[in-house]
Amino acid sequence: MERWRGRVALVTGASVGIGAAVAVELVRFGMKVVGCARDVAKIQKLAAECQSAGHPGVLVPFKCDLTKEEEILSMFAAIKEQHKGVDVCINNAGLNHLESLLSGKTSSWKNIIDVNVLALSICAREAYQSMKERNVDDGHIININSICGHQVIPVAEAHFYTATKYAVTALTEGLRQELRAEKTHIRATSISPGLVATEFISRASSKNPDEVATLYATRKSLETKDIASAVTYVLSAPPHVQIYNVSKRPVQVVKLVYLHYDKLTAPHTQPSCLI
Repeated sequence: MERWRGRVALVTGASVGIGAAVAVELVRFGMKVVGCARDVAKIQKLAAECQSAGHPGVLVPFKCDLTKEEEILSMFAAIKEQHKGVDVCINNAGLNHLESLLSGKTSSWKNIIDVNVLALSICAREAYQSMKERNVDDGHIININSICGHQVIPVAEAHFYTATKYAVTALTEGLRQELRAEKTHIRATSISPGLVATEFISRASSKNPDEVATLYATRKSLETKDIASAVTYVLSAPPHVQIYNVSKRPVQVVKLVYLHYDKLTAPHTQPSCLI
């Protein structure tokens, strides 16, 4: 990680969960990290903690609504003006709404696509353009994917989310192919975790807090630091090594059950998935 010291990384969705852990870890390794989210107060607190801990890097909070392209473009313009540009782009931000394919709300589907697919694509494009105009040939674009980007789990309320994560898998491979065609050494990587102990499921399952609490209490999930270590592992690879995908799951398989799913299933069934 020594070669990244002093260089600039963008981490989206940096206020909580995986994004916060990744941002702090990169600061610990001496990077200048622009952490963006709609709620910058939490990132400001993280930045103060990093400074108090004496980490060699710095965390720069930036308020950005990733569903609005103009705000993303303004963020990249500000990074160019203040920090010259982006050398590493961590597309971490993602969300889900519990909406099935048969009865889901179109507005929810659009929101999922806006964050999980379009914002990721816009940030990747702008990061590459930032690298290209500065002749940065060793940059890295890392997309935080999911095991749902590689398998369709039998849970209706995760199906649309799964489609967006399959898109992330395709987009990462597309980036790799286009970067190769451009004869650049900029790399693209997908990191696909299983169940991670974050607010992600709590937010999506707000109607069933007891279910979420039981899920995390009875099984050892991945921790956010496990994903942060995957990011530094990828960044630490020699320049000639392309790590295309990193997949991480808990050692103990988790049987995830959506108890509020009964409106779409027979009373005697209980859909579940292993992650």
